[in-house]
Amino acid sequence: MPARDSSPAPAAAERHPGRRRVTSREELEQAAFALFERNGFDETTVDDIASAAGIGRRTFFRYFPSKNDVPWGAFDSELDRMRVTLKDFAPDVSLMEALRLALIDFNRVPADQVALHRRRMELILRVPTLFAYSTLRFTAWREVVAGFVADRTGRRPDELAPQTIAHALLGVALAAYEHWLEDEGADLGRLLDEAIRELGTAFDGTGWGTRT
Repeated sequence: MPARDSSPAPAAAERHPGRRRVTSREELEQAAFALFERNGFDETTVDDIASAAGIGRRTFFRYFPSKNDVPWGAFDSELDRMRVTLKDFAPDVSLMEALRLALIDFNRVPADQVALHRRRMELILRVPTLFAYSTLRFTAWREVVAGFVADRTGRRPDELAPQTIAHALLGVALAAYEHWLEDEGADLGRLLDEAIRELGTAFDGTGWGTRT
């Protein structure tokens, strides 16, 4: 789910003489991931990451609100993009088809970033500290889906129907990711496509996606 971000470095980043400081958010992520892999996520501190990246602690927080946010990359901007993608679907595209296409698009990873994305998801789904923190991110993700379902069905986002679809779709994504992490040869897009089609079949003929 999360994605990389190549935002330019803050203009006022602190300099550490004799050490090349990072020049982008992506480089800071790489420094952090190297420490997570070597020392463990919980054992790595913000100060450790900042030192390895050649920047000051304050500069780290210009890139990320907390250490827990590092594995999520550019999640917020990708979430905004997903919201726009769903909104742009024509009315004749069924609700479940729109969700299928949006889910696959949201989780599409360039070939040269697959290895990094695996590391992200292994941290997010398998480190207890991060999995607990992910509740906030997953809630924001479900809100986007529930909002789209509500718009399509004439319901409120907090009603049972939109919330059911949002929770079910998140479950589909997590199940696909678990399979993907277990099989290095698996294609994430294909797993997501298969899983969402299974979910769509379950809702066929039930009136989902119809305004009431």
